[in-house]
Amino acid sequence: MAKLSNDELLDAFKEMTLLELSEFVKLFEDTFEVTAAAPVAVAAAGAPAAGGEAATEQDEFDVVLESAGDKKIGVIKVVREIVSGLGLKEAKDLVESAPKALLEKVDKEAAEAAKTKLEEAGASVSLK
Repeated sequence: MAKLSNDELLDAFKEMTLLELSEFVKLFEDTFEVTAAAPVAVAAAGAPAAGGEAATEQDEFDVVLESAGDKKIGVIKVVREIVSGLGLKEAKDLVESAPKALLEKVDKEAAEAAKTKLEEAGASVSLK
């Protein structure tokens, strides 16, 4: 088999849907017995050290869907509106996998707006 360059791999990934790419990542993790989430854990471990600066105001927020509530269809519609590029199936899978981060490192206004829309649709949401 011919070896693919990094650019060729990126081009192939660009043609994949989010669901296909997610399935690829899971297969990659299983095949090579690695976890793609490891760098996130390292970044989270570094956060307490920065917590000493309590005087600084938080300027980046994560919008976390805690649960869809009783009106799951309405929440799915709002998730598709908030998270660009999601198809119906991807949005449904995201809502069903709650608690799940929908938006990461967004400014306070965008986080509050997303939280308000989701809560109006019947979801439980938290900002972190």
